[in-house]
Amino acid sequence: MRTDNLKEWKKEMLNCTQCGFCKEICPIFDNLEWDSSVARGKMALCYGLYAGDIEPDESVLERIYQCTTCADCTRRCPSSTEVVGVIEAARKDIVASGVVGSTHRKIADSIATLGNPFGESKSRREVFGEDPHPAKIAYFTGCSAAYRNQETSSAGISILKKLGVDYTLLDEVCCGSVLGRIGFSDEVIRGQAEANIKAIEDTGAEIVLFSCAGCLRMFRKEYPHLVDMNFKAMHFVEWLSEQDLDLKPFNRKVTYHDPCHIGRHLGIYDAPRDLINMIPEIDFLEMEDSRESARCCGGGGGVRSQFPEISQQIAAKRVEQARIADVLLTTCPFC
Repeated sequence: MRTDNLKEWKKEMLNCTQCGFCKEICPIFDNLEWDSSVARGKMALCYGLYAGDIEPDESVLERIYQCTTCADCTRRCPSSTEVVGVIEAARKDIVASGVVGSTHRKIADSIATLGNPFGESKSRREVFGEDPHPAKIAYFTGCSAAYRNQETSSAGISILKKLGVDYTLLDEVCCGSVLGRIGFSDEVIRGQAEANIKAIEDTGAEIVLFSCAGCLRMFRKEYPHLVDMNFKAMHFVEWLSEQDLDLKPFNRKVTYHDPCHIGRHLGIYDAPRDLINMIPEIDFLEMEDSRESARCCGGGGGVRSQFPEISQQIAAKRVEQARIADVLLTTCPFC
């Protein structure tokens, strides 16, 4: 197995002291309870792959891909070990070595040929019935809101229309987040980035709004290393929290789930809460684990596609925490 990427993360692998603090908060370990499923076990496995002490057999690959990349382990780690970076480096080496799983290969092929991971043949224009046009504000819907949870994109479009905003949709393709999470190279992701940047530049948009935490993370954290960007990328809740809104009362108990990609990865905690608290008569309640310590939904890192049962079990535990309220809000359609 090639280990070109893991080589760059040798210091982080050695940074792990095997203390086990990560066992307290890892959503995967919470379900599987094997040491090889938690961050410290994965660091040992990754170092074993790097050193050539172990082979990338099925059991090892299974553990490497049983990680939602939620980054809660790094938050909890006394040594601040960048676990997600190591895991994703290992996955890049696995893919480069040609041993990527069939499920993830199918997703990558769908993105390459159809522009989305779901195998949908319709373009965004066909889905929404709107053509891109010059506008200062563009809405990047993302794949989940375009093809699976369309109530999210419909709500976003409705909000923009009600506010009288001259907005445009885009000839977008998958942002590449799923490709990055499962181990495809920066060059593959660069192709997605270049296509999306061109689609945005063709409209002249100055602000691009997102309703997906994973897409926003790509534009804020990964795209700047790959392409030049001449616009501002904002989540809908960030933008709306800065607007002068006339909102109707909502007399219900609500709670909010912090997606990992918008929370621990980007540090966006106040904007969604500011927006919620702008709604008259709302009763906002925080879950037991929130903000920096919010529990993962179980959907990220390719886990939902390859290990759906584990993903559902993690989600169920998060839902239990949300039973303090009547309504559960979040800022990611994938969550």
